[in-house]
Amino acid sequence: MGFQSLFSFLFLLLPTVYSSQYLGNNLLSNRKIFPKQEEAITSYAAIFDAGSTGSRVHVFHFDQNLDLLYIGNNLEFHQRVTPGLSSYADKPEKAAQSLIPLLEAAENVVPQDLHFKTPLKLGATAGLRLLEGNAAENILNAVRDMFKNRSTLNVQSDAVAIIDGTQEGSYLWLAVNYLLGRLGKKFSKTVGVVDLGGGSVQMAYAVSRNTAKNAPLVPDGEDPYIKKLYAKGKNYDLYVHSYLHYGTEASRAEILKVSDGSANPCILAGYDGNYTYSEVEYAVYPPSSGSSYDACREIVLKALKLNEPCSRHNCTFGGIWDGGRGSGQRTIYATSSFYYLPLDVGLIDAKAHNAVVRVVDLENLAKRACGKTFEEAKSSYPHLSKERVPFVCMDIAYQYTLLVDGFGIDPLQEITLAKEIEYKDAIVETAWPLGTAIEAISSLPKFEQLMYFM
Repeated sequence: MGFQSLFSFLFLLLPTVYSSQYLGNNLLSNRKIFPKQEEAITSYAAIFDAGSTGSRVHVFHFDQNLDLLYIGNNLEFHQRVTPGLSSYADKPEKAAQSLIPLLEAAENVVPQDLHFKTPLKLGATAGLRLLEGNAAENILNAVRDMFKNRSTLNVQSDAVAIIDGTQEGSYLWLAVNYLLGRLGKKFSKTVGVVDLGGGSVQMAYAVSRNTAKNAPLVPDGEDPYIKKLYAKGKNYDLYVHSYLHYGTEASRAEILKVSDGSANPCILAGYDGNYTYSEVEYAVYPPSSGSSYDACREIVLKALKLNEPCSRHNCTFGGIWDGGRGSGQRTIYATSSFYYLPLDVGLIDAKAHNAVVRVVDLENLAKRACGKTFEEAKSSYPHLSKERVPFVCMDIAYQYTLLVDGFGIDPLQEITLAKEIEYKDAIVETAWPLGTAIEAISSLPKFEQLMYFM
C-alpha cells in the first residue's frame, strides 16, 4: 500500500467529530482547539417613575433568560429627586431639567457600548394625570426634547408617556410575581397586588378564563377590566382597575369634601390648618371633642361612595366591578403607602423589607391614633413627617376601610405589606418599573417569546 493510500485509510479510521465536537489537539499543528464560547447576552433597561411626590430612575440588568443580574452589590440601581414633575405645572422646561441628574446617573451605570440598545422609558403616574389643561402634555414634550437632545440611551417615540392606572397595576403584578417566582404557574398560584400611591390606588390579580370571558364591558374611552399577559409559557387574564382620586394624598381631599368646610372627626384635637391638593385648599380642623375613630370611619365610608349604582352583582366602590374576588386574590401583597404608613407608626419593624399582618391590625392601629391629640401624636410617631401628623387618624382609618369595605377583604385575612422582596439572595423593590423593564426587554427580538402583554 502506497503512502498516500495508507494516509487515507488511517484518516477514515479517525472519529468523525468535526461537525459535532472538537478535538483536544489538532493532528496537523498539535495545537489545542476548544469550542468558541459565545459572549453572554445581557441587557439593561432604564425606567423613570414620574410620581406625584418625586421622580426616580431604576436601572435593571438582565441575562438571556430574563433573570436579574447584579449592578454592583445590588440587583437594581435607583436614584430619586423631589419634587415630582406635577409641581412644575407652569414650568415644563424646569420639569425636564429636574430629571437630568437621574439621566446622567443611569447613563453612568449602563456600559457605554450598550447605551444604543438600552431602552429608556418614562412613565408619569397620577400626579400628572390630575393636572388641568395642557400642563401635563407641555411637561411631557419638554421631557421628550430633553431626552432626545441629551440621552445616549435608546429613546423610542413612545418612551415618554402618562401610564394609565391599568398599566401601573399590570406592571406591578408582573414585578411582584416575577420576584416571587410565581410566573409560569397556574393563575391560582399567583398573588394579587394592591398599590396605594399618592393620587390613585390600583388592584390587580389573575382570574380564571371563564371570569375573564364574562367581564362587563366598560364605556368607550375607559380601560377594560381584563388585561392579557403571556409569561413563561402561561397565558394570564388579569383583573386590573385603578381608582383615581383614592391614593393617600388624593383621598384626604375626598374625605375633607364630605365634611365640606366643617369640623372633621378624622383630624386630631389641637390642630387647625389647611390642606391643599390639586390646587384646591380645604379647611382642616377637628370637632371640639377631638378625633374619633368611629365617626371618622363613617366619613371615610361616604367618601368611598359605596352606595354608587352598580350594574353587576359584585362591586368594590364607586360602581366598579370587583373581578369576582377569585383565588388569584387569595394572597395579597400591599405596596407603597400600605407599607410606609404602618412602618412610620411602628406596626412594622424598621429593618423589615416586608411584613405579614392581619387587616384588623390596621383598625387597631387607627383606633390608637384617633385617640391621640396632635401634640401626643407628634411625640408618639417621631418618624412621621410634620405635615402628615394631623392626618394619621384619617390615613390609617382610610387604609382599613379601603381594604375591608372597598375591596371586600376579610378583616382577619393576612396580607403582606411590602416595600421589597428577596430575590436571589438580594433585595429588590416591589414597584411597577421592574414590570415595565421586563416588558421593554421582552420586546427585543431575542426575548420576545418569553413574556409579553397582549
